[in-house]
Amino acid sequence: MNEYRLGVMETKFADIIWANEPVPSGTLVKLCEQELGWKKSTTYTMLRRICERGIFINDGGVVKKLMTKQELAAIQGEQMVEESFGGSLPEFVAAFSTRRKLSRDDVEELRRFIDEYGKGDGKA
Repeated sequence: MNEYRLGVMETKFADIIWANEPVPSGTLVKLCEQELGWKKSTTYTMLRRICERGIFINDGGVVKKLMTKQELAAIQGEQMVEESFGGSLPEFVAAFSTRRKLSRDDVEELRRFIDEYGKGDGKA
């Protein structure tokens, strides 16, 4: 399984790519120098590592996304629920709501989501 957890600097780096992609790798080096203070070698090392995870691809010197920021967030959320709550979304919501109370709007939005999801797969 690919490792989709990103550290703080990896996340900043990924955000630069998403904001500029498709981006030539030379341009990415310049952006990382300006925004992160990185040297060329640091940028290419980080690029190699993040491409190995299947998030981006360096295709002939042009860096492109293989997944959107939202897709990555969904995968990270799934991994966290699986690892911390045995894959149980209800257990996650229960634990989450003990620390942060759900507003009426939150509850209504969850109800709408569940209702719409149920309509799509024939389950109530």
